[in-house]
Amino acid sequence: MELDILQIASDTKNMKKLRKFTHSALKKNSMCGDVIRLKINLKKNVVKDIGYETSSCIYCQASASLISKFIINNNLKTITKKIKLINDFYEDQEISVKGKLFKIFNKKNFKRKNCIYLPVKAISQALGIKFIL
Repeated sequence: MELDILQIASDTKNMKKLRKFTHSALKKNSMCGDVIRLKINLKKNVVKDIGYETSSCIYCQASASLISKFIINNNLKTITKKIKLINDFYEDQEISVKGKLFKIFNKKNFKRKNCIYLPVKAISQALGIKFIL
């Protein structure tokens, strides 16, 4: 396991119960049992806050940390584009993804894609983004 994964997962700023929220989702990975529950506060199509709780592996925790930090203060259009890029990567492993958000979305971790992708699925479900693998 990479040290990067542990460092990313240890950033638990958004691992919290959100009291005021407009959207929520609960997702479970049927392959390994990882679970994530998240709540999002959306105002005027911009994510103002997110809180998640997870009972999961380190890969899922790292993914939740990265994606939750990314979506705060972003609008639905930007979030949808990033999620589509993640979907495209998983459909065709030849796509190159760069940037901090995609630090764990890589070929090296592809075998853990169901764990890594769970928070993305939860956010997509909560926000009504339709094109999920």
